[in-house]
Amino acid sequence: MSTERDSETTFDEDSQPNDEVVPYSDDETEDELDDQGSTVEPEQNRVNREAEENQEPFRKECTWQVKANDRKYHEQPHFMNTKFFCIKKSKYANNAIKTYKYNVLTFIPMNLFEQFKRAANLYFLVLLILQAIPQISTLAWYTTLVPLLLVLGVTAIKDLVDDVARHKMDKEINNRTCEVIKDGRFKVAKWKDIQVGDVIRLKKNDFVPADILLLSSSEPNSLCYVETAELDGETNLKFKMSLEITDQYLQREDTLATFDGFVECEEPNNRLDKFTGTLFWRNTSFPLDADKILLRGCVIRNTDFCHGLVIFAGADTKIMKNSGKTRFKRTKIDYLMNYMVYTIFVVLSLLSAGLAIGHAYWEAQVGNYSWYLYDGKDDTPSYRGFLNFWGYIIVLNTMVPISLYVSVEVIRLGQSHFINWDLQMYYAEKDTPAKARTTTLNEQLGQIHYIFSDKTGTLTQNIMTFKKCCINGQIYGDHRDASQHNHNKIEQVDFSWNTYADRKLAFYDHYLIEQIQSGKEPEVRQFFFLLAVCHTVMVDRTDGQLNYQAASPDEGALVNAARNFGFAFLARTQNTITISELGTERTYNVLAILDFNSDRKRMSIIVRTPEGNIRLYCKGADTVIYERLHRMNPTKQETQDALDIFANETLRTLCLCYKEIEEKEFAQWNKKFMAASVASTNRDEALDKVYEEIEKDLILLGATAIEDKLQDGVPETISKLAKADIKIWVLTGDKKETAENIGFACELLTEDTTICYGEDINSLLHARMENQRNRGGVYAKFAPPVQEPFFPPGGNRALIITGSWLNEILLEKKTKRSKILKLKFPRTEEERRMRTQSKRRLEAKKEQRQKNFVDLACECSAVICCRVTPKQKAMVVDLVKRYKKAITLAIGDGANDVNMIKTAHIGVGISGQEGMQAVMSSDYSFAQFRYLQRLLLVHGRWSYIRMCKFLRYFFYKNFAFTLVHFWYSFFNGYSAQDVSDKLSLRFPGLYIVGQRDLLFNYKRFFVSLLHGVLTSMILFFIPLGAYLQTVGQDGEAPSDYQSFAVTIASALVITVNFQIGLDTSYWTFVNAFSIFGSIALYFGIMFDFHSAGIHVLFPSIFQFTGTASNALRQPYIWLTIILTVAVCLLPVVAIRFLSMTIWPSESDKIQKHRKRLKAEEQWQRRQQVFRRGVSSRRSAYAFSHQRGYADLISSGRSIRKKRSPLDAIVADGTAEYRRTGDS
Repeated sequence: MSTERDSETTFDEDSQPNDEVVPYSDDETEDELDDQGSTVEPEQNRVNREAEENQEPFRKECTWQVKANDRKYHEQPHFMNTKFFCIKKSKYANNAIKTYKYNVLTFIPMNLFEQFKRAANLYFLVLLILQAIPQISTLAWYTTLVPLLLVLGVTAIKDLVDDVARHKMDKEINNRTCEVIKDGRFKVAKWKDIQVGDVIRLKKNDFVPADILLLSSSEPNSLCYVETAELDGETNLKFKMSLEITDQYLQREDTLATFDGFVECEEPNNRLDKFTGTLFWRNTSFPLDADKILLRGCVIRNTDFCHGLVIFAGADTKIMKNSGKTRFKRTKIDYLMNYMVYTIFVVLSLLSAGLAIGHAYWEAQVGNYSWYLYDGKDDTPSYRGFLNFWGYIIVLNTMVPISLYVSVEVIRLGQSHFINWDLQMYYAEKDTPAKARTTTLNEQLGQIHYIFSDKTGTLTQNIMTFKKCCINGQIYGDHRDASQHNHNKIEQVDFSWNTYADRKLAFYDHYLIEQIQSGKEPEVRQFFFLLAVCHTVMVDRTDGQLNYQAASPDEGALVNAARNFGFAFLARTQNTITISELGTERTYNVLAILDFNSDRKRMSIIVRTPEGNIRLYCKGADTVIYERLHRMNPTKQETQDALDIFANETLRTLCLCYKEIEEKEFAQWNKKFMAASVASTNRDEALDKVYEEIEKDLILLGATAIEDKLQDGVPETISKLAKADIKIWVLTGDKKETAENIGFACELLTEDTTICYGEDINSLLHARMENQRNRGGVYAKFAPPVQEPFFPPGGNRALIITGSWLNEILLEKKTKRSKILKLKFPRTEEERRMRTQSKRRLEAKKEQRQKNFVDLACECSAVICCRVTPKQKAMVVDLVKRYKKAITLAIGDGANDVNMIKTAHIGVGISGQEGMQAVMSSDYSFAQFRYLQRLLLVHGRWSYIRMCKFLRYFFYKNFAFTLVHFWYSFFNGYSAQDVSDKLSLRFPGLYIVGQRDLLFNYKRFFVSLLHGVLTSMILFFIPLGAYLQTVGQDGEAPSDYQSFAVTIASALVITVNFQIGLDTSYWTFVNAFSIFGSIALYFGIMFDFHSAGIHVLFPSIFQFTGTASNALRQPYIWLTIILTVAVCLLPVVAIRFLSMTIWPSESDKIQKHRKRLKAEEQWQRRQQVFRRGVSSRRSAYAFSHQRGYADLISSGRSIRKKRSPLDAIVADGTAEYRRTGDS
């Protein structure tokens, strides 16, 4: 038993999931996962290891080799892979991207293959073949060929138009230009011509064309600032830095042209924040990591130029690896229509078989003995019945609707244009209209159950705004005048008195300006001075204007706020910082920067003032600051109350504090700090311990409150979608506190919500798995599955889970294998059996655990997954699709959302931002999240209703028309809108009919079938009765079957067109003309087909001259038609009237009172009630989840040399406080 257990893959339970870390969700190598602890090596493993050691050594991780400026190197035979038979292709992709589906050669075969997946198309192809056989053909072959070609052609043209648009977009991107080293010089080249190993030059505001190794740049120490909006939707700048050796030697064109470095690195993968490799150059190796790689899709900012070596190109780049597999998406109604067509096949086959049997019987009893029916053939009755079976298949072929699919495509095309033309989804600020990028999914928009949304750039604008603050216990930021009186309407503060103000801050508390200018409370000035000095922001001047480069939008917002209030950060060197304090410039010596990290949740700076005093300034999350405050802080409680108020308003907060440090105390602490800075092991832990010693007994100044601005209308949209019974899950890479704060801001979470976290869920799932295992046994397979809820009924619950916990719970966590699993090949049949059983048990356990998680999460009203990777986002969407069989929609704006967007049934991209990668992969796009409510509740619902009405009518019409032939065979020897868009938004509950498939399903299909059968019987038997023993007005009896056919066809056309009128709720000129014009067109064509002129032209085809005019001049024929139409339609009118009166639907009720409801009620934000000291949550702290620029500042690597020579800085005594590495 123990041996069997040891052979299983065991999940790593040694470490608790870390909420602050984004887990790697891709396959790490065995080297990364192996436990380094010593274990006893099994004998068989030792034998295997010795055998492996005798083989040629092979580095498993770094197998990607790049040679600079040498294209021929990458064309060597051992880099070629066989793609198809003997055709070989280099494993190094070119830089051209392909998002299109077809090319000139593959369009026709691939498109026909996809179209013939539709059952109806395949059926008509078989029918066309049958019609080519003379013995069974009852209709000319071209009567099927022409409609089939029309259907295939229309669909092919639509697919071609969609694919041409993709070709154009690909061409636009592939033809972008940059400079590439060729023949020893930089020459302009197109992106598609770039290859691995090329050295390229990029300039400011250029997009990065491939994944490149940064070699040098115009910035000091070859720093390069990039914007990653295309990857993650974030607009704050991030920095990359080259190796010192390449920065020193690869600045000029001639040196770059002769660069012959060799790079070994990991194979292409989708890990955006990880890279491992080595550069070999000048007989030395240099380690490479993600900080030295510029990814495709980034934009160069604040850097005049930079040079790089192409490592991954085209499809091998990380952004393309994250794009996921392009899936062919079809709607739920498409699948349902296919099954219904199969059902019609069965019905058609049964009818044809029944008629063929009847014909064989009739031939045996009547036909063989009727000399006037002899056709010169002596076939047996059974053979004639067999031929008639195929003949009836052809005659009744209209039961299978050949025009159904083309009609559906035309309707979808029109609905797509309605979305494109909707001015209420047009974003004028960015000149961005809504765009239906596909025409095949419109009705599915009316059936959404789950929405998966990104946060940054989708729900939020990624713009941080200084909103309020608390200083010395006093809250500032309300609408107040300089006399401290509140006003509802007041002009915003005028910052024109401040020459450094950027005029972008909207602030309405004039009393705070009065306090700053008067200087009555020194804490107010001290507060903003702290904001101006305690940060890692970089600054440069452009045309006399200050430009700040912050590691996070929060920090940028705080420094900008201090600048507007009179304390402007002007410049810094390695060991000084210059501040303008109300117009007076002062320079402070920076003695140490204690940087932020996710564990410390705070940062500090120690400065020496011009007067010689040493002071520590600190800002951080309230949870860590309050633990380190001096016990004599008079405003501690008032500040805590202010923090509760800010949290209730969903603002992001930081506490600000300071302390005076004695010279002696600092000298003693500095010795410990220097020792920790040069520690060779556990350096970060040593520094954190030293930081703790100085960051204590702090004096509280107050707190800041920053608004992470939501996009307009987000809370309203989420509220309405929730009323439509649509559940919204937020999937983000941001930290847990921030994601939770946004959940409250957009009202996904409320004060009444009970929040469950990863550890809570883990214990619930563990208990459920134990119960399921205990219930299992020999008879478990015969017992019905028990669906027990995880939570007691009632209550509003939400789930907030991090990526690390998600991997832990879903058993996706990277695994260590016991040493026995190092066996590469099982040596015995028993070992092979044990391994197979172990793998099956593990998969079954994993599947059950995942299903339980989905069941649990779906019991929650909201789910927020934070610190998740792109692959995890797609995995969550796939789990809900797989285990809930629900229709899903994913919405995002960055490349990290592409996989999720492609995985969901419907993908929506937010356009108008910097990043367009999500839009390129989406099915629909628009500029603002708020447009989602209109896309679903209006266009989605209307599209679903229109499509269902059309399909029900279409099947009814076809059965009514076709089954008339069926009844005839017994006598011939067997030879619209509902409610307005405003009311749709006003009453989201109307959306539920689509989620529950109430308007088109098998029940509705069979109702349409029954309706068609009854209509066909009325259309046949009433005229039949009218024609029996009847004499016309002229004394003749028009009882020939052609006159009979004219009567039935006329009644049929009028009936089915009037049926459309009954289904129409909103009449326009177009649909009125279509209905009555169709009837008029029918009569015109019918009289033409029975005219003498067409008989002269085609005598063999049109033989019945004058039949229509002769029949329709008889008054009783018209009475027969009117009676037939009335009997067909009056029951429908009566049933609908009774249904709307006795059993009205929600739509009927709203339609009835639409005039009273015409004035749309405005949505109002939920009022939050603040109770002092009873806050149920804390606000998010306003820090990025990444480390700041402190390392660059302290080391002097970011400072331009003209400000202070590096030698002088190193020689300066204060440089002893320099910090290096990842402290």
